[in-house]
Amino acid sequence: MNEHQAKVDELVKELGGYWKPFEMLAALVEEVGELADELLKVEGVKGERSPEHLKEELGDVLFALTCIANYYGVDILEALAESVEKYRIRDKNRWEERHQVVQR
Repeated sequence: MNEHQAKVDELVKELGGYWKPFEMLAALVEEVGELADELLKVEGVKGERSPEHLKEELGDVLFALTCIANYYGVDILEALAESVEKYRIRDKNRWEERHQVVQR
């Protein structure tokens, strides 16, 4: 468990422990919905934009995701590093091809 996950783990245990897996998933989905609302504001689709609220919602999503990772013993930074490498290999030509299509 990395330093950030340890901080979340300490707080969660202080507050009474981890929720059941599907409760944590529901919390993550709720936070992603709140992030979506904030992105709509930042992009000028609805409401007033607030970089601080966007930052808060991103943090809430990361917190909820970290709770799930902790529950299952997954090092979230290691998982992210593996995903970055996966995308680097799998999609290395994808962005280039997309950029060429847009320029035409």
